Amino acid sequence: EEQKEDNNSTECSKLGIMDLKFTSSRKYISISVPSKSQTMSPHIKSVDDVVVLGMNLSKFNKPTQFFICVSGVFMFYLIYGYLQELIFSVEGFKPFGWYLTLVQFGFYSIFGLIELQLIQDKRRRIPGKTYMIIAFLTVGTMGLSNTSLGYLNYPTQVIFKCCKLIPVMIGGVFIQGKRYNIADVSAALCMSLGLIWFTLADSTVAPNFNLTGVVLISLALCADAVIGNVQEKAMKLHNGSNSEMVLYSYSIGFVYILFGLTCTSGLSPAVTFCSKHPVQTYGYAFLFSLTGYFGISFVLALIKIFGALLAVT
Repeated sequence: EEQKEDNNSTECSKLGIMDLKFTSSRKYISISVPSKSQTMSPHIKSVDDVVVLGMNLSKFNKPTQFFICVSGVFMFYLIYGYLQELIFSVEGFKPFGWYLTLVQFGFYSIFGLIELQLIQDKRRRIPGKTYMIIAFLTVGTMGLSNTSLGYLNYPTQVIFKCCKLIPVMIGGVFIQGKRYNIADVSAALCMSLGLIWFTLADSTVAPNFNLTGVVLISLALCADAVIGNVQEKAMKLHNGSNSEMVLYSYSIGFVYILFGLTCTSGLSPAVTFCSKHPVQTYGYAFLFSLTGYFGISFVLALIKIFGALLAVT
């Protein structure tokens, strides 16, 4: 019996769970618990820090975090939307939506690299394969959205974007296994219909339902349905930072678009046109990208803290 107990003690010691020691006079139990540094991945923190543009939101309570993020989204994306339509109002620029996206991705990559250099932890936490998927979806949603403005006016694009909640909910069910109750689904439908009704009530600018533009913006919405949920899952699983997400996803996306424009011979005409109107194109594109970068930083913070559905709402 003593031999069996000694064997059991040896097996437990090998597992690092419990060390049973026996003496002739008494027996006692020694329990060994692995430290946190041994059991946890070295880059996972016990408390997730959410930093946006150098501001650590983790020290604030949830309502304050929500208010700061939403304020940032509204402020920067109002300017972003204005500049986006302003660029496309330049005569002759409408065919170059993909080139604008290329320039935008280039600026985003530079901004992300600068921000990443300013933080202490510069390691890439999210796998490269995940970034390749996110980059592809980002190219789809932003490129198709920008290109659609060559066929649709801004109010029409907004009408379709008002439906974004519904595909995001569908994506959450299939990608993350989320379940929404009747109240959530009804609220999303009512909000989408209400926003569409509100946009249609604009008496100054009539919507322009061009079939090509409708197809493009619909495909952009499908990419939107996936990307938010993939970002949420990746950031929560690997605790990736906003600057890391922006840098890698947009730099890989930049390569995708550059390759596509080169293969389709769409790069040279766009460069020639923009060189003739540098201020209205590159100048506006810089401000457009800067406000978009600030806006996406707050969106990613919302996704990380509250989830994709609330961020889209």
